[in-house]
Parts: sequence; C-alpha cells; structure tokens
Amino acid sequence: MADQLDDSILIKQFREASTKEAAFNGILKKYQEKLYWHIRRMVVQHDDTNDVLQNLFIKVWKSLDGFREESQLYTWLYRIATNESISFLEKQKKYSSVSMSDSESSPTHSIRASEHFDGNKLEWKLQLAIQQLPEKQRAVFNLRYFEEMPYETMSEVLETSEGALKASYHHAVKKIEHYILNR
Repeated sequence: MADQLDDSILIKQFREASTKEAAFNGILKKYQEKLYWHIRRMVVQHDDTNDVLQNLFIKVWKSLDGFREESQLYTWLYRIATNESISFLEKQKKYSSVSMSDSESSPTHSIRASEHFDGNKLEWKLQLAIQQLPEKQRAVFNLRYFEEMPYETMSEVLETSEGALKASYHHAVKKIEHYILNR
C-alpha cells in the first residue's frame, strides 16, 4: 500500500511543473535497477540494456502525464520495458538475418563470449537455455522466475490471460529443462 501511495504522490508531483524533474528522478531511483535487470535478462548485453532502458525512460517522460492510473505504475513500467525489449530483439533479429555474422550477433554468442562464461556452470546453462526461448516466452519466464511476479500482475503487464501465461511458463520450463539436461 505504501508503494502505491508513493507512486501516486510521484505521479501527482510529475504533473506539476515545479516538481516534475524531482518526481521523475524519484521514479528513476525507485525502479531503475529492477527494470535494468528485467531488460538485461531479455537482451543480455549491458550496452543494449542501457539503450533499451534509456528508450523506456524517454517514453515514460513523454507519456506519464497521460498515465490514467488504471494499473499500478510498476505494472505500467514493466509493460513498457517488456515491449521495448521485445521490439529491440525483433530489430536485432531482422538485422542479424541481413548480417553476414549471424552467429556472432546472437545472444547465445554474447553469453559464450563473456569472460565469465563457464559452460559447466548451471547458471550459464540456464542463461543459454533462456536465450533459446521465443521473446514473449522469455519475458514470461523471466517475470515469473526471477521477478517472482504473480500471474495476475503478469497478465496486466503482458496483456494476456493468466491461463495463457501459466501455459507459456510451463512450456518455457520444459524447454529449459530439456536444454539443460541434453547439453
């Protein structure tokens, strides 16, 4: 309840010219790290994550005045972050299908190229498995597994029924299990 109140106050302050920037900075401070990690799990690379995060906050700045508060600010931000991440990944896919070095631009290659990569560690196998999922299924898995987001909230974020989300998460888990057990 306190978070909702704080968000309501921040939104109200954002709509006042004299407190707009301070309120926006408050929103950044409150949500930037969570949104960074949500996006990072989707797009993998730090620089790409920062680009998507920057686009996200530009959109938030431009459209927060029109936010109708029919959902929580948190839900609205995650919806924008997820959509921005998926759009980014789709652009990357189009670019890589034109590019000569398909394999070098893939998220899987990015993980393997990391200096911290150890193919024997379960956490890396998990990340590689997650990258094999379709973008929307990856979003569902990340929100549920890492963010521990309830299906009800995920339904608002992804604008999909709870039943469809449960099925998508179940399929993602099965694909990840198969990937990890067969590598």
